[in-house]
Amino acid sequence: MNLTALNEEFQPLSPEQRIQRLYDFFEEEEVLLTSSFGVNSAVLLHLASRIRPGQKIHFIDTRYHFAETLAYRQQLTDLWKLQLVEVQPDAQLHDFTRREQSWQRDPDLCCGINKVAPLDAVKARHKLWFSGLMAHQTRFRAGLNIFEQQGGLIKFHPLIDMSEEEVRWYKSFFRLPPHPLSQQGYGSVGCTHCTQKGAGRAGRWNGKAKTECGLHTRPHFLQKHP
Repeated sequence: MNLTALNEEFQPLSPEQRIQRLYDFFEEEEVLLTSSFGVNSAVLLHLASRIRPGQKIHFIDTRYHFAETLAYRQQLTDLWKLQLVEVQPDAQLHDFTRREQSWQRDPDLCCGINKVAPLDAVKARHKLWFSGLMAHQTRFRAGLNIFEQQGGLIKFHPLIDMSEEEVRWYKSFFRLPPHPLSQQGYGSVGCTHCTQKGAGRAGRWNGKAKTECGLHTRPHFLQKHP
């Protein structure tokens, strides 16, 4: 598939139009849609639920989520009748990260075990993976196109060029329920051990060079940990 041609075709379209057009190229079962149910996740979930209500939504339960995130996940699932699929890490490996408190000494390993590895088997069953990454969130994301190749998967970022102002407008116009922690000063929400209050993603892995969990930046965490 010619990604250059796809990017040129999809660039002038709105996020809603992009998602609608996507299914002219891919069947629903070929599409992997993931959500962290974070601060801005409601935008993509609302769009997807309106355009393709049967599309499954995969959620990686790292077992380190805030209680507020799990409650928010349930709220949106009930509200929009989302077809939720939970993905969980290997129990023994997860217990290892808990015993060793891996998030302190090696957060990449912790994310690899609890986020990256659990999704590998799921990714292998799909042709395209789409998520709600936005260019304004991090320097890495600022360099992404609507369509990218990542290993054997095509990545689809229909919201990549949405500005912070457009995100706020969308949430307000459609009266999307806010993440409970966003009202307490959290600009981004991940696992409890690696998330603090802060604007944007400033509170994620605070004090460390790390800015991404590894899902979207590396094919597999074992590249670092053979």
